[in-house]
Amino acid sequence: MEMGLKNKTALVTGSTKGIGKAIAIELAKEGVHVLINGRNSEEVERVVNEIKLEFPATSPQNAAADIVDSQQRESLFVRYPNINILVNNMGIYEMMQYEDVDDEIWEKYFRTNVLAANGLSKFYLPKMLKNDDGRIIFIASEEAIMPSGQMPQYCMTKSMLLSLSKSLSKLTKGKEVTVNTIMPGPTLSENVYQIIEGMYPDENLDFIEIEKKFMTTNLPQSEIQRFIRPAEIGRLATFLCSPYASAFKGSPVRMDGGMVPTIF
Repeated sequence: MEMGLKNKTALVTGSTKGIGKAIAIELAKEGVHVLINGRNSEEVERVVNEIKLEFPATSPQNAAADIVDSQQRESLFVRYPNINILVNNMGIYEMMQYEDVDDEIWEKYFRTNVLAANGLSKFYLPKMLKNDDGRIIFIASEEAIMPSGQMPQYCMTKSMLLSLSKSLSKLTKGKEVTVNTIMPGPTLSENVYQIIEGMYPDENLDFIEIEKKFMTTNLPQSEIQRFIRPAEIGRLATFLCSPYASAFKGSPVRMDGGMVPTIF
């Protein structure tokens, strides 16, 4: 399907792997010039070259920067002052017990998962409003509305993104600019793949069998009984970036595989 995104420019944070990379690839399929972001410039350049080879009609660019650092964000703004799409994907997570989360960790998660995305949005949103064109997407999690209790410092930040998205969306009234949030469920990133595969080292099983065993034992509430593939989230994000999704305003869009048991 032609999404009407050809020659748009998109900054996707944390896009050297996982969900971020999948979103960048799906956008490039639609002719979008993607700005690949990560802290390691060599990794960023590798993904830039990969996308350029696969989608030669686009012009992916190296947007390496640690966006948690305000000075590096400012440098990024100088290099890329104008974009059409901002996907705030970058974030950190770790299983932690509440009693082990000290103030330094709370502040680290807030700076990384919330303030970095807010800093980018604060710079680019006014430009989008002036041009009457733009898309901002935050990547949250089903943990934002259904905290498991296994990583409270992470859940707190993802809930904040829902509120921030809704607040920013209020500023887009009457404009062809949208701000929305995607809430993925358990997703098969590279890290998750390695973790799950390593849980069954002595069993002669292929990954599909391992995945089924893990889901049955650990995530029985999942209705799809498999991990969501990053490309699936990439396709959803691409749709939300398109003109066809112009009526989505401040919306929390769930792609959780049926993890959340409630209607809303």
